[in-house]
This record gives sequence, C-alpha cells and structure tokens, in this order.
Amino acid sequence: MTLSPVIRLIAGTTLVRLAFAATTGLGVDESYMVTAGRVLSLGYFDHPPASWWLSLGAARLFGTEAPWAVRLPFILLFAVSQILIWHITRTVADRRAAFWAVAALNVSPVFGVTTATWVLPDGPLDAALLGAALCLLHALPASGTRATGWWAAAGLCAGLALSAKYSAVLTIGGAVLYLATSRTHRHWLARPAPYVAAVLALAVFAPEAIWNAAHGWASFAFQGNRAAGLRVRPWMPVLTLGGEALFVLPWIWVPMTILLIRGLRRDAGWHGQLLSYLAVPPIVTFALISAWSSQRILYHWAAPGYLMLFPLLGDAIAHRIDQVWVRRTLAGSAVLVMASMAVIASQIQTGWLSGTLTSVMRTDPTVDGLDWTSLRDDLTGRGLLPAGTLAGAMNWRDAGKIGYALGPATTTLCLSADSRQFGFADPPADFAGRDVLLIVADPAGRGISSARRWFQTVEVLSPSSERLDGSVLRTFAVLRGHGLLPRPRPDD
Repeated sequence: MTLSPVIRLIAGTTLVRLAFAATTGLGVDESYMVTAGRVLSLGYFDHPPASWWLSLGAARLFGTEAPWAVRLPFILLFAVSQILIWHITRTVADRRAAFWAVAALNVSPVFGVTTATWVLPDGPLDAALLGAALCLLHALPASGTRATGWWAAAGLCAGLALSAKYSAVLTIGGAVLYLATSRTHRHWLARPAPYVAAVLALAVFAPEAIWNAAHGWASFAFQGNRAAGLRVRPWMPVLTLGGEALFVLPWIWVPMTILLIRGLRRDAGWHGQLLSYLAVPPIVTFALISAWSSQRILYHWAAPGYLMLFPLLGDAIAHRIDQVWVRRTLAGSAVLVMASMAVIASQIQTGWLSGTLTSVMRTDPTVDGLDWTSLRDDLTGRGLLPAGTLAGAMNWRDAGKIGYALGPATTTLCLSADSRQFGFADPPADFAGRDVLLIVADPAGRGISSARRWFQTVEVLSPSSERLDGSVLRTFAVLRGHGLLPRPRPDD
C-alpha cells in the first residue's frame, strides 16, 4: 500500500527531528524545566503543568533524561499538530491545500524547529489549540447531540491548552469575539453548549488553579507582571512584529498577514473569518504590550496566532503552486531549515565553529546547547559527587544546566531570590544546616561573594570547566558551603 504524501511528509520530518533531538543537548529553558520539574506537582511557577508532566513522564517511562527521551512527547505532539492542520485545512479548503499547509508549517522555524522539538510549553499548547479549532469548525454548523459532542470536545481541548500555557486564553477570547460578531453563528451564545464547553475547560485547568491558590497565586502574578511597566516605546510594536516575521520567516509572514486582513472582512467565508479571529488576539496583544512593558516580549509568544493562519496559507499556496517562484520559495525554506539544524547539531557534537563564534560574539553560545557532561565527569572524578550530595547554583538558569548535568540522583538548590520553580520544588530552607557543593558559573563576578552569604563558612576548591573537543567553553568556581542558612545574610 502506498502511503499518502502527507503521511510521508509527517513521518519523514518526525525522523529528522528525532535525529536532531538526539544530537543536541538541552537548552537553558529545557534544562530548567526538566531539572525543576523532577518533583511532581499539581502546578508550577512559570507555566501550567502540561509540559512539565510530559517531560517528567517520559523520563520515568524510559528511565533516562537523555534529550531524545524528554523531547519525544513534544516531537510526537508536533506530528499530531500536523495531522490537525491537515484536517482543519481539508475542512476549510481541500486535500491539496491541506498538504501545502502542513509543508509550510514544517519550514517555519518557530514551529518546525523549536515548537516541534524542544521541551517547551508551546508543543502541547499548539496541539491543543488546533484540536479546539477543529472541534469548533465542526460544532458551529452542527445541530443536536452531534453539536453538543463537538462543543464538549472543543472545551476539553481548550482546557488542555490552558493547562499548557496561560496565553491560550487569547485564542479562546478570539473564539468568543467571533461568536459575538458573527451573524451566522451568534445564536450559539444563547444556547448551553458553549457554556458547557467553558465549564469543561475550567475543570481541566483546575489543577493549576488549585496550586496557585495554595501558593499565593505566584504563577498568575509572575506571568501578569510581564505586561507591567511604565516605559512608553511607540515603535516597539513594529519591532516586535518584525521579530515575529523573522521567527516565522518573512516570506511566510507577509502573505499570512495579507490573508489575516482579508479573513477579517465580512465578505470572507465564515471559515476564514473564524481562523482570523482566532489569530488576531495573540498577534495584536503582544505587539501592544511591547509598547509599554518593562519586560522583554519574546517573539514566539504570538506564534499561536500565526498557527491559525496556516490553513489559509495552504489554500493560497495550492492555487499558486504551479508558479516557479512559489515552488522555489518552499524548497529554499526547507533547505534553509534543514541546513540550520545540521549546522547546530554538528557544532554541538564537534565545536567546529567555536573559533568563528567567539570572534564574532562575546561568548560562544555553544555552551548553552551542551549538557555540561564534562563538568559532571570532572566533579565525579574528583570524588565530589558521592551519593546524597546537595548541589547549588546562584541563579535558575545555571541551576537548570547544572542540575540536569548532575542527574536526578543529586538534588540541586537555587540560591537566589529569583529561584522560579526551584524555590517550590526544593526550598533551600528545607536543607538548612546541610553542606552544599556550589558550582558558580561567573567566578569573575559577584557569584562567590553572593554564595558566602548563604553559609556559615565557604571552602574554595579547585575550579572546573565545560569542554568541547579539548577547548574550554566556560570555567566554574567550585565551593563547599558549610552550614546552609535558612535565608541569606544581608549585603554588607
């Protein structure tokens, strides 16, 4: 039996991502999520529990935290996302458009590389949002028990999306806005099915809400603070949209934006209108927030908005695929993405570009993509990691990388006021009086003096380093802290 082109595409790209996952170390955010997420919880500080549970479940299922293992659920979820894009596009257009929508999704870096591979909330978020969109497309024209079933499924998917990332509420808000403005489907607001869906969504999201209620609403406050600020930067939304264009790929972003504007018009079909209404809130909201927020708005935050436009883009491509420039643009995008992944993977394995990177940049970013195994091997060889060792780092980023490298047998503490999930998983006060092996990644900075504030006494040991192919990428101060204090002493 001959497999359909879209199945071959999904299977082939999934194999490529598995190879990429197995040949690159975890990034800073990934290492943090895996390390701080070793303690199972109803909720977590940075994001709702879906991505934390996925990486923890995979590690326990396979008995390893190897990158391929903890990334596998996210790779498989992206395969699910591709199938959902296929079904959505086939619903609003046809099978030919559906294939090209999936192809375009794969060559957009923010989706085809980061969301599709890394341990981040975006993988489960995108799959759940697409599931909700597909259910809504079936629910709106249906009636009777069939409609009720689709609405219930949409609510469950919306709850799963909220359980992955709080920003899902923006896409859900787009659905509400569509219902409020659509002459064709406004009648649903007077029926119980949408409200049943809302109750189901809240029920799925309940674990995170319960955790927040028990922890002073810490996660809600942390994420809400990203929109706070006093600065006025009128040009920042333009820069934010420009950054998003780079992440999506400019030659994909521009036609998407045109299709979005067209889809919002009243003479557009309801399918296009719905997808456009789902797309607008994330794109517009984060662009506007960047005009005043004191925090940096990351370009991938608006990605769920662009995700909803791939079915429209696939239809547009299908009508123009006979034009040479369209085929060449898609082929060139695929080559660009594949080449970038090959360069990243080979650099992580061999360090062949380290000299060039160091000359161009202040520091070699390769160290953030390694798993710091040479640091672990050095400390183990020196007898500094016996069973029951407590390790410590001075910020959550280093704690994630160090904790992941040392493995789950070593408890890693984050000795910082901004300890993120580490402060809830393993609060330093719970280990007061214990000795801690401190690894300080900025020995030339304030790291050592800050470390001394946490202990009765501190013993300075020989330094260590992270190496790649014989080259030192980063040097670490290694300290033995005696008598961990419940809280740090104030600055002198």
